Amino acid sequence: MDAELILDAKATLGEGALWDSRRQRLWWVDIEGHQVHLFDAISGVDEAIDVGQRVSTVVPRARGGVMVGLQHGLGWLDLEHRRVDVIVDPESHVPDNRFNDGKCDPAGRFWAGTISMTRTPVAASLWCMDTDRSVRRVLESVTNSNGIAWSLDQATMYYIDTATRRVDAFDYQVDTGQIGNRRPVVVVPDELGKPDGMTIDAEGMLWVALWGGGQVTRWDPQAGRLLETVHVPTPRTSSCALGGADLRDLYITTARTGATVEELQQQPQAGGIFVARVAVGGVPAIEFAG
Repeated sequence: MDAELILDAKATLGEGALWDSRRQRLWWVDIEGHQVHLFDAISGVDEAIDVGQRVSTVVPRARGGVMVGLQHGLGWLDLEHRRVDVIVDPESHVPDNRFNDGKCDPAGRFWAGTISMTRTPVAASLWCMDTDRSVRRVLESVTNSNGIAWSLDQATMYYIDTATRRVDAFDYQVDTGQIGNRRPVVVVPDELGKPDGMTIDAEGMLWVALWGGGQVTRWDPQAGRLLETVHVPTPRTSSCALGGADLRDLYITTARTGATVEELQQQPQAGGIFVARVAVGGVPAIEFAG
């Protein structure tokens, strides 16, 4: 299956795709462009908000606005006044780190991890902000915290540290947000690309964007088996989200960062938002409950 360009955004580092069922719009970010975007696929209108620093993930907040992962912490973006309030910066003592991918768990907690901008191995962490806005470190010795999702029965958390080239599963307790019993469930072969962003569909299968591979792939986490591939005409595929009225539109973010002038001439749609129509729909994203 091939994805088609739906927004020629030319983002430097498009990321953080998330479908907002309440607004019927797609949230996404341009990390290096310092922008949070809200895209209406029907009208083609894409609104951008400059937040003044690198922004890596965006999730709706039930009380209004959106939560964001930033270069300098986790914060709340007031959409009416276009102002960011940083709530906490748990890695302020590690100036080379910034936040990366994140999502909300079934209880409405905001999970987001970090990455070293100097690519220092195992220098990052995965954090969880509870609904009372308290923050705790869940995992340390992470290199590139990326995709995260929860199983349909809420008993398992799936997580990607890109450097491991795996999707790992954890036992997950929805009441407390505690995790344990880490084990690999998907191992991505080198030739396919590096696992980046991730979402889950209504059959419990995982869609994983493969950075450098120009594709988004669907996996069975029980069998570790590759089921489907959606091809994208640019290699730096970074995140994916199932959206649209029936949640069957697979939206894909891409990037231009790291590409040479010659590569960009050959890949003029790099940094765009792509979409493919898939057979199985997704599940609604959870809003932050704090």
